[in-house]
Amino acid sequence: MASTAAAKLFKGNMKKGFSGLRRVNLEGLRWRVFDAKGQVLGRLASQIATVVQGKDKPTYAPYREDGDMCIVLNAKDVCVTGKKLTDKRGIISPPSSFCYILTRNCVLIDRYVGHLKERSLRDQLARDSTEVIRKAVLRMLPRNKLRDDRDRKLRIFTGSEHPFSEFPLEPYVMPPRKVREMRPRVRRALIRAQKKEELEAAKADPKNKPNEGEVSA
Repeated sequence: MASTAAAKLFKGNMKKGFSGLRRVNLEGLRWRVFDAKGQVLGRLASQIATVVQGKDKPTYAPYREDGDMCIVLNAKDVCVTGKKLTDKRGIISPPSSFCYILTRNCVLIDRYVGHLKERSLRDQLARDSTEVIRKAVLRMLPRNKLRDDRDRKLRIFTGSEHPFSEFPLEPYVMPPRKVREMRPRVRRALIRAQKKEELEAAKADPKNKPNEGEVSA
């Protein structure tokens, strides 16, 4: 399916890269490329979920599958905010893979919980970073009969190499991150803290101390 030149450049698993692609109707679809390097996991997954559902098209309909192909590169360099690398944990049951938990404090109630194993997000990123992005995107898709078809349109790679160089690729530009405006109470506290630091620095500076002659005069 892919050209020999692309197959030679790509050193990953070709079978995994093209698995399920025959069941996807590629006619009229665009190939969107997402660069996950330095991107926040949740923001990246929300943009991928929008494109793979076709919500960015004027012809979108919830019952029709019109999403584009999504190629995610540099999955190993994805970022998270806060303490999610250590606090966010996934439940691993023996036959299945990593289960991505969206809540930080999750209580599992089961009669027999001895077989359950946990893995932190840091360990899962080191083990298989593609599965983290895939689970994050799947959790944002509606659970209907179109979910498996949309999952087949998602191709995630740990590095910058991929076997789809023969297709017309379109790099996806992530929208700028909107930073929430600081609340007035927090702004006033920050200003007071900055003034306090300036006063302490001025007192500790020996250049600002008066000379002995000036004091005696």
